[in-house]
Amino acid sequence: MMAATPNPFRSRGFTLVELLVAIAVLAIVAVLGWRGLDGIVRSRQALTEQMEQTRGIQLAFAQMQSDMEQRALRKQLRARETLAADADRMLFVRTVLAEGEPSRLQVVTYRIRDGVLTRRESRATRDLAQLDALWAAAVSDSDNAPAVALQSGVDSMAVRGWRDSAWQPVRGVQGGQSAEAAAGSSGEQDFDGLELTVQLHGQAAPLVKVFLMGEK
Repeated sequence: MMAATPNPFRSRGFTLVELLVAIAVLAIVAVLGWRGLDGIVRSRQALTEQMEQTRGIQLAFAQMQSDMEQRALRKQLRARETLAADADRMLFVRTVLAEGEPSRLQVVTYRIRDGVLTRRESRATRDLAQLDALWAAAVSDSDNAPAVALQSGVDSMAVRGWRDSAWQPVRGVQGGQSAEAAAGSSGEQDFDGLELTVQLHGQAAPLVKVFLMGEK
């Protein structure tokens, strides 16, 4: 009986070293793939947040546009202050129209507080002396009317007015001064248009909106 000769072409299994090398290669590929997927997910999340921020501020711009379209005329206010703004706040007077009721006036305040853009409106009135008090309360931030949050992640805003074929700064908010006194000390401030620049947190370029002021 002849002894079996070993077959040199017979397949053999992987050695331990080969298995370890294969596992190491697979682990490296998995890590690289996970990092790439994680980067895609993070980029998508950042893009989604930016889109949500942009959509929210566009809605805020739409509300401002509606308010500006109802802006009170200077002849209604007898040359009183109608607009003031600084780096985190904008105040103006608008006309409130309700069906079956006479037109009234109210002070609207847009303000950035703790990174949140809010809108607050005073009660409506037909009395100019009361309007002075409402304006003073808005300037001193003592108005107890509730504020509505419009958009978070807002760093700052800047306001300029268009007049005499040029952009000009808007008069700053004057603490504690009534509308009539502010107008008397600073003169008239009529603009044909208004430019609002809003800087959102995490975005390199600010968002800019131009409003037409309409009839003075």
